[in-house]
Amino acid sequence: MQTQLPVAETTKTMPAEQRLTLNNVSWDTYEKILDAFGEHRAAHITYDEGVLEFMVPLEAHENPSEALGSMIFNLVVDCDLTIKSMASTTLRRKQLQKGAEPDKCFYIQNEPLVRGKTVDIEKDPPPDLVMEVDITHSDINKNALYAKLGIPEFWRFNGETLRILQLKDGQYQEVEVSPTFPWLDKKVIYGYLEECRSLGEAQAMRNFRKWLQENKPS
Repeated sequence: MQTQLPVAETTKTMPAEQRLTLNNVSWDTYEKILDAFGEHRAAHITYDEGVLEFMVPLEAHENPSEALGSMIFNLVVDCDLTIKSMASTTLRRKQLQKGAEPDKCFYIQNEPLVRGKTVDIEKDPPPDLVMEVDITHSDINKNALYAKLGIPEFWRFNGETLRILQLKDGQYQEVEVSPTFPWLDKKVIYGYLEECRSLGEAQAMRNFRKWLQENKPS
């Protein structure tokens, strides 16, 4: 079974993210920075109890992020589930002193609860599935952060290996299959990502959707 992807040449030779970390930043300052930068910006901003990280995604980051996001969306659509896609929407809870902007986040099981409204995770349930690409090192413990935010399922991809984490008793445990898509073998995901590189994203998606029609649960 394929357990990781071969390292792409772009991952070897080109940076995937640019990061800047600041310490001892207050929550008020964090919120002022979010307001000053606005929603339409290149940097993702993460805050964790005084630690503030700016991350600018580059091509080696954005490409697998978009590919995995498209795959998740098509899984949901072709399997007749519901979905609300929120991309890198800011998820923040003042009481926890934590805020994050994942690459992709989705409401699937809880989509009916947030349909047609602007989500406020201080009041609404957290997204059901969050996905992040982290190829370079982050000073913030993303597992602990998203666990505190109550994200039930967290996908992490480092350019080679996809880790699927399930929240159990307040902590993440790595699992081999997605709780949301328990019939989807991880080797199928790796195969799709490799075909995105070798055949192009459109053909890879066509091949994936063909496989999906033949293998999805009835």
